[in-house]
Amino acid sequence: MTATTLPTNWPGAIARKPQPEAARPSTTIYLLVDGFSMMAFVAATEPLRIANRIAGETLYRWQLVSASGAEVTASNGMRVLVDARLDEITGSVRLAVCSGFLDESSPSRAVLTRLRALDGAGAVLGGIDTGCFALAEAGLLDGQTVTLHWESLPAFRERYPLVHAVESLYEIGSRRFSCAGGMAATDMALAELAREHGPDLADAVAEQLIHDRARDPASRQRLSIVKRLGIHNAALVRAIALMETHLEPPLSLAVLAQRVGRSPRQLQRLFETELHTTPKAWYRDLRLDHARSLVEATDRPLAEIALAAGFSSATAFSRAFRNRFGQAPSGLRRH
Repeated sequence: MTATTLPTNWPGAIARKPQPEAARPSTTIYLLVDGFSMMAFVAATEPLRIANRIAGETLYRWQLVSASGAEVTASNGMRVLVDARLDEITGSVRLAVCSGFLDESSPSRAVLTRLRALDGAGAVLGGIDTGCFALAEAGLLDGQTVTLHWESLPAFRERYPLVHAVESLYEIGSRRFSCAGGMAATDMALAELAREHGPDLADAVAEQLIHDRARDPASRQRLSIVKRLGIHNAALVRAIALMETHLEPPLSLAVLAQRVGRSPRQLQRLFETELHTTPKAWYRDLRLDHARSLVEATDRPLAEIALAAGFSSATAFSRAFRNRFGQAPSGLRRH
């Protein structure tokens, strides 16, 4: 797949950092996995297309591949034709694994073998959205710092403890890169544009995308609790933040209250007044959401997940899980 270019005398063309002729154009190969995030894929590639358009020449190219060479169905149901099979790709290429939520199952042995071979050939490998699952399964991320979508982080950390997974927008290293998906893919592309061709070109691309600024990689993925929930009480915000960062094992109400400088009864009233629920119910739902991600994406025993989520028995866990999600955890894992 190639990009349309404009003449170098196009009025929108701007000055950019000089590049050695041998360094252009840069090609990225996207390994599309069934169910891949179309949003993240487009957010990663459109900045490159626009950069070519503004520069008036082909600075970037991209190629689409799948494991078998067959078309791939995106998360939104759209089917995408690819240019080649993964096993046709060789050498020190730049390749991004593009997948999506719930695409955390292990890739085929052939895919893992090819990823390892590319790494051995000096390839630069990355993951978009949940693409790091495949790279980690191939053993290519041990000791590396990576990111992926916040919903998948707990399961990823559970499965690959040797990988330093952080909740950032993107991470760029010498031979590894990753982003959290969504618009974080655009932020990563803009950072690469600025590094390779200067900030003027990156800013011009951002303007075309109606993207007012390239966010810092350390920016949070999720909205702040204040924006997400529309609450402003500092003690309540701190209590929820503590809950979200202490899912395994959960903190007691007394400990939560002590850490935010309130009595248990005061904290109870804050939840009831601001959120129309109780601390216990709020925390339970957070733990169940966390447990669901572990059920779906790990082979951890259900009894162990139940205890980690703060339930005294597998029966109580299964009952609460069914009440929240409409099916038992064992049924979800079978699917």
